[in-house]
Amino acid sequence: MTTRVLLIDDHELIRQGLARAFERDDEMSVVGQAGSVAEGVQAFGDLDPDVVVTDLELPDGHGLEVVRQVRSTTDAVGLVVLTMHAGDDQIFAAMEAGASAFVGKDSKASDVVSAARHAAVAPRTFLCAGLSAAMMRRATAPAPPKLSAREEEVLALLADGMGTGEIAGSLYMSESTAKTHITHIYQKLGAANRAQALVAAMRLGLLDHASPQRGF
Repeated sequence: MTTRVLLIDDHELIRQGLARAFERDDEMSVVGQAGSVAEGVQAFGDLDPDVVVTDLELPDGHGLEVVRQVRSTTDAVGLVVLTMHAGDDQIFAAMEAGASAFVGKDSKASDVVSAARHAAVAPRTFLCAGLSAAMMRRATAPAPPKLSAREEEVLALLADGMGTGEIAGSLYMSESTAKTHITHIYQKLGAANRAQALVAAMRLGLLDHASPQRGF
């Protein structure tokens, strides 16, 4: 089966160059081209492609708008994002929007074709040829634990070295309630004691700075 590709880029020369690269692949066929978000979304609805290759910067909006609109209708279509700016923020935004692959415009045309081939067979598995190991770890790492507002207050007082009784008095709660909050903090941070909890909190950016501590 031939993979049907839609190209979206406001530069005709880039579209034509990519089209020629795809035409050299017997398993790929460019079924349409568009130069804006509106034209791209319309062409997607009219042509029903297997893969959409879109630039990130378009005259009437952002290429991720195309990604989001397509992804909101189907998980089966591959979505490849092209951009001149291949920083962490752009890569993670593309991932969150539902893109299948991310390719810098300084990459070879054959890399775009390879990304489209990947997107066609694994539309929900993200690919980025230029993604470093560190960036991949950050992109795929689980979200940091979220503490409630009260737990954040208790954590700050733990960092100041207060004991359970002092925390309870400072926050006008019973000692049993303070203990419950501390237990929840330890569980969320994967800690067995105050020292481990504070180290974990510092690593996760939950504490702005180390405070003098006592009562470990």
